[in-house]
Amino acid sequence: MMKYLRGALIALCLAFWMAAPAGADPYPNRPVRIIVPFAAGGAADTVARALAQKLTEEMGQSFVVENRAGGNSMIGSEYVARSEPDGYTLLMQLGPPHNTLPFFSRNVPYDPVKDFTPVAIIGTAPQAMVVNASLPVRDLKEFLAYARSNPGKLSYGTSGVGTSQQLGGELLKAATGIDMTHVPYKGGALALNDVVGGQVPIGILVLSNVLPHVKSGKLRILGVLQAERAKAAPDVPTLAQAGVPGFEVPDTWVGLLGPAGMPADVVDRLRVGIEKALASPDLQKRLETAGFEVEAKPFPEKFARLLANSMETYRNIVAKAGIQPE
Repeated sequence: MMKYLRGALIALCLAFWMAAPAGADPYPNRPVRIIVPFAAGGAADTVARALAQKLTEEMGQSFVVENRAGGNSMIGSEYVARSEPDGYTLLMQLGPPHNTLPFFSRNVPYDPVKDFTPVAIIGTAPQAMVVNASLPVRDLKEFLAYARSNPGKLSYGTSGVGTSQQLGGELLKAATGIDMTHVPYKGGALALNDVVGGQVPIGILVLSNVLPHVKSGKLRILGVLQAERAKAAPDVPTLAQAGVPGFEVPDTWVGLLGPAGMPADVVDRLRVGIEKALASPDLQKRLETAGFEVEAKPFPEKFARLLANSMETYRNIVAKAGIQPE
């Protein structure tokens, strides 16, 4: 009888072990994919690869970057939105375009807020307004006066349609009544080259990219678009401080998201790992070189508020500018 009971108990324990869900093991217990919805070599890809290396070290599992480019980031983002919300498929995205695409396209196959779980802001990239040194203005007030006396004759270059750069330009036009023509480029480097060369007199571009040309005297900087001065250039005023009270464009961010419905404990495990990774001096240097200010406290709640609030701000800017989705 004892032999029979012992055998039955072993069989019962074995059956219980085999029936235990895979998710019972601590997260992560297998490789995690970070989907980048852009081509390799860009800002989001650079951040994703740098972070993946550190998370692999911090969390004891491989974090693998996979590029799924196309559709102005929609292909990769939709893939993540439709994935299982188990924490093993994540999205490294930029905002904009993540939080502005619905204002420019009728065919966005997901909701930027409802279909995703914000995990962590990795960093923000201050945007700046610059002019070619040949333009006879020294600051924003002189620029506004010059623009009003030359209606329809000025154009500004950005890295593309739907960027915070374009929407910053449209907000400036609406707030001041000046007339400028938007010239979208397929990337910030192309826009910067033409602004430096004088083909386009004005640029709204990533601050870190324009600073070397400001220092060389080829460009003049009029201000940064965000609500606060940038750490990389604390002597440069915001556009609100420089002459347009109340002017503010939401932070341009790079962040990690997952599908909607991710378990809270998985999100928190990722946050802790990311916070430790971002404390690394070499990762901070790599992110700063890519043009980002590192987020010291990448809390999901902060990310969620920024995402929701920025959508409302951009919706108002688009409405004032009369932009219609195509």
